[in-house]
Amino acid sequence: MTDTPRYAILEERGILAVSGPDRASFLQGLVSNDITKVATGHAVYAALLTPQGKFLHDFFISESEQTLLLDCHRDGLEALKKRLSMYKLRADVKLEDQSDDFTVAAIFGETSTEVPLAGLAVYADPRLAKAGVRCILNQADAKTLLDGAGFIAAKPDEYDRLRLTLGLPDASRDLIAEKSILLENGFDELNGIDWDKGCYMGQELTARTKYRGLVKKRLMPVVFNGPPPEPGTPVMSGEKEAGEVRSSQPTEDGGIGLALIRLEALEHAGGLIAGNIDVTPQKPDWMAIPD
Repeated sequence: MTDTPRYAILEERGILAVSGPDRASFLQGLVSNDITKVATGHAVYAALLTPQGKFLHDFFISESEQTLLLDCHRDGLEALKKRLSMYKLRADVKLEDQSDDFTVAAIFGETSTEVPLAGLAVYADPRLAKAGVRCILNQADAKTLLDGAGFIAAKPDEYDRLRLTLGLPDASRDLIAEKSILLENGFDELNGIDWDKGCYMGQELTARTKYRGLVKKRLMPVVFNGPPPEPGTPVMSGEKEAGEVRSSQPTEDGGIGLALIRLEALEHAGGLIAGNIDVTPQKPDWMAIPD
């Protein structure tokens, strides 16, 4: 172990519990990943799309006591619950917001995924090993459990800095509902799509985009040589728009962030500017695009 693991309580996350005998088959026909792969200690990362294949919500799906737990952005939980309720029909499922009872935490800072912690669900982040471990704990004693296990509370921005460095999207800030598509935002390489599971909402467009090579932009880490521009600021290559700034964080010598960049612009990445700030893309090693 290279350093003592740290933890961050992710207060912006909520828990939507899906229970009932039809819970797995219900979600299987709706989300981008394979629900049958969810097991104790193993979660999947998935998204719910429009019928046209555009992004609506993303979440981690874990399991505890005959219930599927969707770790999702708390501000979007009610909209997710409402959307799923539209598709219940005769399915014997129950959807319940349990955000006031449980807390989501991320544990990071070491290579091992073995975490001596008892919680409702504890699993390696299914997107990327370097992202560490996620866990769902009783809200009342979450901090006591984490401190007692020997983890150190991270500074407020520390986990977000790791996320930005790794190139992991925070969909609430980096994707646009009903506009973004999964393959531009890393869902393929980050294990958010199962290509063999069969039909789900938006599957046809997602598959067509992949097999016809229609991806022309990618969300990727960037470094700014000054204060990060506001989200939505265009990234320019000369007079031509080459992308758009999304989430970011200031650093001592400038800033880091994520930006949606046109692939053709990467050939001239040295000339990218957002506002009056130089933008340097940093393609992560997991991203499957040509250098």
